[in-house]
This record gives sequence, structure tokens and C-alpha cells, in this order.
Amino acid sequence: MDKVRRNERMSAMMKLLASSPNQIFTLNSFCEIFGSAKSTMSEDIDLLRTVLEQYDLGRIDTVTGAAGGVRFRPIVSRARARETIEGICRLLSGPERLLPGGFLYNSDILSTPDIVNQMGAILATEYYDREPDFVLTMETKGIPVAFATANALGVPLVIARHSSKVYEGSAVNINYVSGSGNIETMSLSRRAVRENQHALIVDDFLRGGGTARGMVELMREFNISVIGMAFVMATLEPENKRVSGAKTLMTLRVTDSDPAEAIVTPADWL
Repeated sequence: MDKVRRNERMSAMMKLLASSPNQIFTLNSFCEIFGSAKSTMSEDIDLLRTVLEQYDLGRIDTVTGAAGGVRFRPIVSRARARETIEGICRLLSGPERLLPGGFLYNSDILSTPDIVNQMGAILATEYYDREPDFVLTMETKGIPVAFATANALGVPLVIARHSSKVYEGSAVNINYVSGSGNIETMSLSRRAVRENQHALIVDDFLRGGGTARGMVELMREFNISVIGMAFVMATLEPENKRVSGAKTLMTLRVTDSDPAEAIVTPADWL
């Protein structure tokens, strides 16, 4: 194999790390790929770490131990996160997006990969230290941002459904009270998760918190701990939700003017 130049080696290494966020790569694996010594690979990693920190592009961590190595985490600084969310808020604010019932049309935003990936990285940044085993969401609108968050965390995505599917095998079904006060059903395959795991709930919208509460109760049926709940947007009313401790990226307020107008702002923690 021809000798690999440093710029080629670092470009390929960054591509490998960024393509598998939060996954550990051993130095030996890089040595085998590029035919370089460990000392050389360590120097390259230090250079990549410095560049990423300098331009606020994420972070490379060193993991010690027998199974240690390095991993890339697409960490988003609080300043950059707020700047990103402010831009999304401007896209969502205005009377033209307001739907009957106080809902907001945001399907175009939640189907734009670049925007969704940015939101996923922001949410993942807040939960790396809690080490969730998987991300849980409810079909269907929350799936894109939940997938982006799971990808940034390097964990699987688990989707709860309104009814069980024959191709998913036996399932656990629970009834829960939705935000509108209706009794609805939530289902999850028994093979999707394991006891004593840790779940991060991610969804697109939080109003009364009925669906979120249902997902918490569903995890309780599997003896799984919920280590956090994150949402793209939450309404200011009702003030008392059926869940507590949820983290949202944006808040929605609907004015009493005629015509009514949607005012979307970044969450206070940003």
C-alpha cells in the first residue's frame, strides 16, 4: 500500500468518525486502515480535536480502558444552538402557519434534513452524559427529529405505534389520555427493548403532555427508566403539563389578534 499523506489520512479519519457519531474507534483500527504507527495516529487525532474545537464543529473524546479509543460527538455550543433555533423560529412565526385549534404547520421544517439534523445534534448535546440506550418516539411526525437525535447519540430509534403490527410480533398495548382528553392506544413490540435499559423520549410537539405521559407509562411496563424528555416545540398553555422536566427547543404562543398570529421563540434554557 502506498504511503498515505497526512491530509488524506485526516480527511478519511474525520469522515469515519463523523459518519458514526458517539461510536468508539480504537487506535489499532486506524493504524490498520492507514498503515501508520499509534504515535502518528495520536498526533492526527490531537490536530483534529483542536480544529473542531476552534470552529465549534463538535468534539473528539478519548475513551480509556481495554475497549477504549476515540469517538466524535457533534456537540453544539449554547451560542450556536440559540442562533440555529432563532433562525427556525423566524421561519415558523406568522399568521400563515397557524392552523385551526392552535396548531402550527411545521411539516416542511420537520422534513428538511439539514434543519432536522441540526435540531437532533442540539438535543443530543444535552443528553450524552445520561447515556440513553435508545430514543423513543410516537408515530409519526416526531420520527425525523427523533431519528436525528438517535443518530447523533449513536443509539437505536424505537417507535411506539397506535396499534400493533403483525410483522413486529407480540406487543404491549396500553391506553392513555391524549392531550384532547380522548382515550387512545399505544403499542410497542416486546422485542424492541430490554428490561433495565434507559430511554430518551423525543417528539415533535408538547401541548398537554398526554402522549408524553403515555410513553412514560409504556416504558414502565417494560421496567425501563426514562432519563429525559425532549420536544421540538411546546405551547405555553396549558401551563401545567402532564409531564415534568421536559426540554423543548421552542415555545409557541398564539395571539388574540384578528387574524391570530403564531409567535415562536427559543426556549428559555437556550
